[in-house]
Amino acid sequence: MRVVGPTQWVLYPAFVAIALTVLLATPVELFGLKLPEPVLPLTLAFAWPLIRPSMVAPAVLFGLGLFLDMFWGGTLGLWPLCLLSVYGVVLASRNLLAGQETQVLFVWYALCVLAAFIVAYLVVTLDAGRAPSLLSLLGQVVPTLLLFPAADWMIQRFDDGDVRFR
Repeated sequence: MRVVGPTQWVLYPAFVAIALTVLLATPVELFGLKLPEPVLPLTLAFAWPLIRPSMVAPAVLFGLGLFLDMFWGGTLGLWPLCLLSVYGVVLASRNLLAGQETQVLFVWYALCVLAAFIVAYLVVTLDAGRAPSLLSLLGQVVPTLLLFPAADWMIQRFDDGDVRFR
C-alpha cells in the first residue's frame, strides 16, 4: 500500500520552490538577459487544492508568500494574499475541475495566474503611488504561465496517491 502524505506533496515542493526562487534570483546574465523570476508558489497554489484539500497547504502557502515578500522586498502580505486567493478559487471550483483534461486545467491555471498578477499589480500601484512597469510584469507572468507542466505533473502524480482515500 502506497501512502502519500503531506510531506511528499506539500513540504518537499515548498522547499523546492524556495530553493528555485533563490537560485533564479542570482545575478547571472546570459547574452544580456537575466534569469526569469517566476512566482513558483502559484503552481502549488493551483495544484494543491486539486490534489487534496488540506489544512497544511494554506498555512504553507501563507509562509511561502511571506518568504517571497521578504526575499523580493515587496509589500508585506502581497503574495500571501495572491497565493491564498488562487488556492481559495481553485478549492471552490474543485468539483468542477476534478477529472478535467489538461487543456481545461491550463485555461484555469492561466486565469488564476493572471488574476493573481492583476491583484498584485493593483496592490503595488496603490502602495507605491505609481504603476509598476508592464514589461517587468510580463517578465514574471510569462515564466509563471510556462510552469503549468509542473502543476499538471503534480496533479497527475499525487491525485489519488493515497489509497486510504479511495
